[in-house]
Amino acid sequence: MQDLILRNEKVKDIEPIFKLTQSAFQHAEHSSHTEQFIVNALRNARKLTISLVAELNHEIIGHVAISPVEISSGAQGWYGLGPISVAPEYQQRGVGTALMKQVIQQLQQLDAAGCVLLGDPHYYAKFGFKPHENLTLANVPAEYFQVLVFKQPVPQGEVKYHAAFEATE
Repeated sequence: MQDLILRNEKVKDIEPIFKLTQSAFQHAEHSSHTEQFIVNALRNARKLTISLVAELNHEIIGHVAISPVEISSGAQGWYGLGPISVAPEYQQRGVGTALMKQVIQQLQQLDAAGCVLLGDPHYYAKFGFKPHENLTLANVPAEYFQVLVFKQPVPQGEVKYHAAFEATE
């Protein structure tokens, strides 16, 4: 998408990110509709490792959050991607793809070992994410919990997201 700017979040973006995330997930069937609270809770806990926005004509139309995850084996350098939000009127137009490519590049620059996410396997496969038998997320079907490995070997264990993912307000 021409004129799309990808940049790190600024303080002035907090409210627009909240509203964007709320509207992006408003009609999502596999959503608890708490994603906007999760982003704020991650930020407040200082666990928002990367907060990237997509801006078009001075309006934030996309956002992706990256936060550290724990692996029961104690492996370090692993992150969780999500939530990722695109304004409904801009979905299916490449904004999410642009955010995904940029955030993966930033994770590699951070020297991350890998990244996990919960989502549609068909969509995220194009970015290299796939289920991995070594890493699991409690109470989630394996095909929806996906991994992108930057460094081998892949640790074995259960992944735990930050407590911010339980935020409801």
